[in-house]
Amino acid sequence: MALFDFLEKEHTIAGPGFNRWLVPPAALAIHLCIGMAYGFSVFWLPLSRAIGIKDPIACGKDIGFLAEVFSTSCDWKISMLGWMYTLFFVLLGSSAAIWGGWLERAGPRKAGVVSAVCWCSGLVISAIGVKTHQIWMMWLGSGVIGGIGLGLGYISPVSTLIKWFPDRRGMATGMAIMGFGGGAMIGAPMADKLMKYFATPTSVGVYETFLAMAAIYFIFMISGAMGYRVPETGWKPAGWTPPANTGSNAMITHKHVHVSRVWGIPQFWLIWAVLMLNVSAGIGILGMASPLLQEVFGGKLIGVDVAFNDLTTAQKTSIAGIAAGFLGLLSLFNIGGRFVWASCSDYLGRKATYFVFLVLGFVLYVSIPSLSHAGSLALFVAAFCIILSMYGGGFATVPAYLADIFGTQMVGAIHGRLLTAWATAGVLGPVLVNYIREYQIAHGVPKAQAYDITMYILASMLVVGIVCNSLVRPLDNKYFMTDEELAHEKKLAHERAAASVVVGSGASGTTSAATVVLAWAAVGIPMAIGISITLQKAAILFK
Repeated sequence: MALFDFLEKEHTIAGPGFNRWLVPPAALAIHLCIGMAYGFSVFWLPLSRAIGIKDPIACGKDIGFLAEVFSTSCDWKISMLGWMYTLFFVLLGSSAAIWGGWLERAGPRKAGVVSAVCWCSGLVISAIGVKTHQIWMMWLGSGVIGGIGLGLGYISPVSTLIKWFPDRRGMATGMAIMGFGGGAMIGAPMADKLMKYFATPTSVGVYETFLAMAAIYFIFMISGAMGYRVPETGWKPAGWTPPANTGSNAMITHKHVHVSRVWGIPQFWLIWAVLMLNVSAGIGILGMASPLLQEVFGGKLIGVDVAFNDLTTAQKTSIAGIAAGFLGLLSLFNIGGRFVWASCSDYLGRKATYFVFLVLGFVLYVSIPSLSHAGSLALFVAAFCIILSMYGGGFATVPAYLADIFGTQMVGAIHGRLLTAWATAGVLGPVLVNYIREYQIAHGVPKAQAYDITMYILASMLVVGIVCNSLVRPLDNKYFMTDEELAHEKKLAHERAAASVVVGSGASGTTSAATVVLAWAAVGIPMAIGISITLQKAAILFK
């Protein structure tokens, strides 16, 4: 027996009596760790004075880009550090697309372990980069290697959860992907406390924090990977019958598409466009939410009828705290929307749920300029909260949408390819919002009105999304695998047929209730702490 045989897919097949409710916390353990990618901005300010400690030491004005990258005598600009976000999400999408097919055959446990090694070793390499003041090591470590870990970790549970929960596909994927949205909610406060603990007169505490978080995350991610189990082929919950392909279930197929064929299927590109447009609109707003609130409402946030540019430094500090609370509130709706909307899609249908995202999103985007000019802070905040809930809900609903259209056999790999839409949106959304704002301000538009045209453009993008979603139809039979092709793929995936088609609900059997409770507590307690901290920050908005 080889040393790492326990990672092989055939050794992760669950037997009768395994409790399927152990799989979501295993997925959450990984997603809560890699979700810290959203919270990496907590490191930017400390890293911008890693050499100066108290104040940044600026590089010379005549220094070239490469010299700045390799310099050990001047501090990094935040704009240079910000490239990490681009690397994270471009590598997430591309690695998920490249290795999605391998994941289906290797199984979620091996993919989870590789994800843990990449993400955590990336943090270690970044720590070395901070210690030696080489930003290229951070880009390589967390950006590239860590980004590969993000992609594999993100899609590792998708196919498995959909197969364990054929009766509640949306809810199952919503539970896991909720963790990715919540990772920063836990990781950012933890990183802040660690940096303060490790800070000394000669160190801002970042490299030590990277090493500590790498160790913590490695334990959690490996534990999650070891918790993955895949069902036997043919397993289904007791008492559940697959829906017939009629009426509201006409979009759900019982056949399967091979991942190698999806690039040539129109429905794949239609769903790709729907996700890209929905995410572009949401991610553009998410990245500018703090300055947007401050510039639109200015002194009104603290009861003073003064424009943002006319505020004193102390007043700007006060409204910055309120804007931080606004971001906290948005993060909660982003997380909650992933679970709530994805669960609703089990009843509404995936196509109908996306119509809600797009139509309601259009109405909210075109309403925001009027709400801001009227000074309706409560309605303005509510509109953004709903928008961010649908942004998160779009991520969580799309794996089930793919499973409905393309079947479950290779849905993880197909989802991986679809995530190139996220990589595209990660560039398009922020560029649209940032550059349109800058263009408006440069041409004399007041900051409070500089976002109006942006909102109308984002709304028009959702109109295109509505058209694309309306064109999604069930697939032609020519795209599905034949029985022989499916059997070959199942053999490559090391699947084992169930002794009986209906093994059980997974709600009882050999798995003890205590094991399930402990597994959920391991991920639930950190999430509860993160939510509590976020609510405290959000409370500032209502004082």
